[in-house]
Amino acid sequence: MAFRPLNAVAPAALLRQAKPLKALFREAERLGRLQQLLEEQLQPVARPHCRVASWREGTLLLVVNDAHWATRLRYQQRRLLRLLQQAPEFVGLTRLQFKMQPSPGVATRARPVRQVSQVGADSLREVAAGIRDPKLKAALERLASRTGQVAD
Repeated sequence: MAFRPLNAVAPAALLRQAKPLKALFREAERLGRLQQLLEEQLQPVARPHCRVASWREGTLLLVVNDAHWATRLRYQQRRLLRLLQQAPEFVGLTRLQFKMQPSPGVATRARPVRQVSQVGADSLREVAAGIRDPKLKAALERLASRTGQVAD
């Protein structure tokens, strides 16, 4: 049995025919419009860090890509809510909710490995030798093993 591919259909025609696709497209357009209204009220430096995720039952969910910006926007929450409520699209808006979600593909900084000087490592080993708790003793020995080229 041979595979015969379907004929290509123009995207506009596909959107007119498929009801689930049509609803999805309308929702994407609606969110795009809400995003545009939000960006009009945000400070220019905050715009790339915040996007509209959903708007249901009076709550606007905003996704922020950084904890720093989430905190800044929470401080401005009342002002932002008041400004958004003036737009006809946000009639019934009662609450802003922020969710922190890092942008995909953004690498986080690698944390530097902490090293212990030789004198510090020797002191940790001496203390660990006198400890009876096995978990604490193992933790101190792990710390002592982090010796490096650190000046004493």
